[in-house]
Amino acid sequence: MTRAFDTDAIHAGYDYLGNGDAVSPPIYASAAFDMESAVRGDALAAGTAEGFSYSRVANPTVDALEKRIAKLEGGVGAVAVASGMAAVSFALLCAAEGGGRIVSPSNLYGASVDAMESFFPQFGIHADFVHDINDLDEVASKIGPDTRAIFAESVANPSTEITDLEPLAALAHEHGIPLIVDNTVPTPYLLRPIEFGADIVVHSTTKGITGHGNAIGGVVVDAGNFDWSNGRFPQFTTPELVVSDERNGIEHSFFSRYGREAFIRRIRIKYLRTFGAVPSPFNAYLSMIGLETLPVRAEREVATARRIAAHLTRTPHVIKVNYSGLGNTPQFDLLPKYFPKGVGQILSFLVDGDESNVRRILDGVRVFSYVPNIGDARSLIVDPARITHREVPAKYRIAAGVTDNLIRLSIGLEDADDLIADLDQAIANAY
Repeated sequence: MTRAFDTDAIHAGYDYLGNGDAVSPPIYASAAFDMESAVRGDALAAGTAEGFSYSRVANPTVDALEKRIAKLEGGVGAVAVASGMAAVSFALLCAAEGGGRIVSPSNLYGASVDAMESFFPQFGIHADFVHDINDLDEVASKIGPDTRAIFAESVANPSTEITDLEPLAALAHEHGIPLIVDNTVPTPYLLRPIEFGADIVVHSTTKGITGHGNAIGGVVVDAGNFDWSNGRFPQFTTPELVVSDERNGIEHSFFSRYGREAFIRRIRIKYLRTFGAVPSPFNAYLSMIGLETLPVRAEREVATARRIAAHLTRTPHVIKVNYSGLGNTPQFDLLPKYFPKGVGQILSFLVDGDESNVRRILDGVRVFSYVPNIGDARSLIVDPARITHREVPAKYRIAAGVTDNLIRLSIGLEDADDLIADLDQAIANAY
């Protein structure tokens, strides 16, 4: 039966009949689970039986979250991890494993740029940054024999620039590589990238999915549509002991064993199990509770963000507002296609003066909280150049418009008039 998003956000992935009739998913705070018999234990270890044995690989609470998010995003499977950066790192490393290149815009979340620019090269994985991810000629010029993926954010943070996913996915597939999309800002309620050709979707569930700033987490979702056996990805076609049956002389690769689920299975069996970035069942529970209210939170936050963005365009000392949801940017034609319900609760704005004015604004707010997070029920304010994008090289940071005079807002659930009044007094007093 096909159900609406709002219904699946509350019910998908969880069977209360198998959990003591608990309406709310229980928190399975257990490191391990009784395997019941030697035969079943062997089958669990081999991956031929469904169930749980050790929470570093799978846990019932976490499993319910994974199934729910996979359903909401339209994927064949999901793996929850301990943070959003674990999700980004696992997805990119898994695609480019063994050495390869990733094409990406430079206007990404700061930690993603830092990882791709200075850390992944230590593992033989390099990034080819483009100025405009929607310039298909520029992107195509970076694709070579050793390119393993295109990576983009559906909505950039803090510029809110929109990625035109459908033609980008077509370009990726033309070259035999996947499109990996960070969908953290809009969440699956506002956008489902798989519907537009994305192959892998990642989230920081810390943000809008959990929605209350009380649990760190991430998730990788696999669309199940990409052919990992096309010759560019030997890690999926090389025999692996962990998915083979050595005693019976049966040899498997991830692709021969799992087919269209090869990617997400490798994420769980090699990356989650080996690197151990495991989410706690308590955090998974908080994320599931957050999902239950995602639709109503997103609608309220989008409406308030749009109103505040419009107000800031008329506010003294504000010289530019970045919010694609206003429909006054060069990307206005992408809004009805990808974001009929809005682009999210993030916006940013430039002020005149110097850094001292910015600091007085940050110190002068009384309702907004000075916090390096987004997607909270509370409204948040931050100076990206000093905080969230501090580790981004200046050439990329400035090109993305992240200067010392930029302020980012994450709009929460407070009254819109109170938020506007708070910004007005803080800005006025700063000058």
